[in-house]
Amino acid sequence: MARASRAVKAGTGVKGARRPEVRLPELEPFGGGELEPDGDYDGLRFTEVDFVEQDGGGARFMDCALTGCAVDGTRLRRARVLDSVLTGLRGVGTDLGSATFRDVEVADARLGGVQLHGAVLERVVFRGGKIDYLNLREARLRDVVFEGCVLVEPDFGQARLERVEFVDCVLREADFSGVTLTDVDLRRAAEVGFARGADRLAGAVISPAQLLDLAGVFAAEMGIRVVGVDA
Repeated sequence: MARASRAVKAGTGVKGARRPEVRLPELEPFGGGELEPDGDYDGLRFTEVDFVEQDGGGARFMDCALTGCAVDGTRLRRARVLDSVLTGLRGVGTDLGSATFRDVEVADARLGGVQLHGAVLERVVFRGGKIDYLNLREARLRDVVFEGCVLVEPDFGQARLERVEFVDCVLREADFSGVTLTDVDLRRAAEVGFARGADRLAGAVISPAQLLDLAGVFAAEMGIRVVGVDA
């Protein structure tokens, strides 16, 4: 169950993200075997399961806990992950294109090249860990928090972000090309850097210090040359 919508933050007009409050029932251990396309997984605990190169496209995970699982090359296109906790996932090239995440906590992930293009994320927290080359192109994010994690070269191209917060998060060489932002709060990010799309930050709020740090990026996006008078 998600928390009630947070009040508008004083002085900013920015609505805070609603965080998930996942309360898992007593879980049964996963009985083994490979993932099945369109499989139905309800109330299960997956502990250090090897899902490498398996195909669970269209599967549904409801009230599940996945801990320490390997997801290298795992195919989970159009999967639905609902009211679940994912802890310590590790892998490269996981395909979650067009997946749905709703009321989900993702903690201490170590992932690279995750495909979440076209996905729908609602009331999701990414806490801790590091994700390289996260692909969120054309995804829809609502009430999503990135907290204490490191995102290296994430691609948000053409995505829609509403009530998204970056808290103590490193956002490095991000691509915001063509994004649409509503109530996106970057002020508490530990580091913010853009490879592309800094001109698309309408609908976001940043701190005065971040404005100074990003001045050169904004000038470049606008085609402004900054040259000292003695140059």
